[in-house]
Amino acid sequence: MLSTLAKTVIGRFRIIAFIEGCSYLLIGTTMILKYKFLIPRPNYVVGMVHGVLFIFYIVLLIQVWFKYKWPFTKLLFSVLASLVPFGTFYADKVLFRKQSV
Repeated sequence: MLSTLAKTVIGRFRIIAFIEGCSYLLIGTTMILKYKFLIPRPNYVVGMVHGVLFIFYIVLLIQVWFKYKWPFTKLLFSVLASLVPFGTFYADKVLFRKQSV
């Protein structure tokens, strides 16, 4: 299934959205390590990875927006979904999955 998703722009976007959402949740764990246990290194590494994934998310989102001629409100909702924990998972179920069918 992953190989078939990777063949389309929306499929690649969905993959990155899932990984970006997971990295966002992982930051919550590393924040506990940083502030409660004074172990900052994992937070730095996960934060950097999350930042790169967020950039990929936005770049692929713009590609999807142009290719599928999404309305601006759908683009805005997709950006906002990336800023909320579990938002990309919800957006995948409501918006992204329907587009790739």
